[in-house]
Amino acid sequence: MTRPSSPPEPVLACRGLRKRFGDRVAVDDLGFRIGPGETYGLLGPNGAGKTTAISMICGLLGRDGGTVEVAGHDVDDEPLEAKAAIGYVPQEVALYPDLTGRENLAFFGRLYGLRGRRLDERVDRTLEVVGLADRADERVERYSGGMRRRCNIAAGLLHEPTLLVLDEPTVGVDPQSRNAILESVEELGVRGLAVLYTTHYMEEAERLCDRIGILDEGVLVAEGSRRELVALVGERDRVRLVASGALADLADRSRALDAVDEATPRDGGLDLLVHEARRLLPALLELAEEAGVAVQSVEVEEPDLEAVFLHLTGKALRD
Repeated sequence: MTRPSSPPEPVLACRGLRKRFGDRVAVDDLGFRIGPGETYGLLGPNGAGKTTAISMICGLLGRDGGTVEVAGHDVDDEPLEAKAAIGYVPQEVALYPDLTGRENLAFFGRLYGLRGRRLDERVDRTLEVVGLADRADERVERYSGGMRRRCNIAAGLLHEPTLLVLDEPTVGVDPQSRNAILESVEELGVRGLAVLYTTHYMEEAERLCDRIGILDEGVLVAEGSRRELVALVGERDRVRLVASGALADLADRSRALDAVDEATPRDGGLDLLVHEARRLLPALLELAEEAGVAVQSVEVEEPDLEAVFLHLTGKALRD
């Protein structure tokens, strides 16, 4: 008999993280894991403790309690090995403006101990990943804000980390550069890199993150996939069938389905409140055919993370 394969070891495992500044508790008993190839979003309003948590995970800030393991290395027992497995990209761009993009990366690569052909290969590869290969020999002072942030990400990738930590990497950049950064992060996840991502843009979290942790006043108040978080607060999907025919009959038939909470005929169609609309659609369309209803189009509106976040924290993400 074939035994089920065990889940992969987490790239990041933190448990019971605590940090106090005077009388204020910034982070309280925080713990989560990130697996290979997973992008984990850490969301919270201003002052929630995100940057403090990231600083402790990266070994930049001491902890009052808790443990951190990166790629199997305890940050306290094996600090050099743990930190070598992390690529940290802070909010502030850390580049030399009078050097070219290539020269910046070569400088940081030497700090990581890269030399010769290996260094050249890593610089070229990271420039390709962030879409700056064609601008590599221009001075950074001539880069747009978005290009500087992409070069900053490249610097964090030079030593081939197993965990990339991105602290609000798209703040203040133009839409085109922002999209380029998001595409780069998506590609990194596909390549198997674990990513810890903080952002003030909910649409980024919805696009990028496999799982999300919501932090409020230093406490992890919820964690899960988008769908799991939505289910926590009982949000339902809205379905609008643009249709003609026996709509009242279709509404009665639809209400008999377990996943349908409400079905209301409207002018030119039927509005429904349902659970997991995309799974339900085949059954709804079959009922419409049985009722002799002609469906012209289907619109599905799924609840978003913004509603969940507001429900759990009482604040908007950018507060």
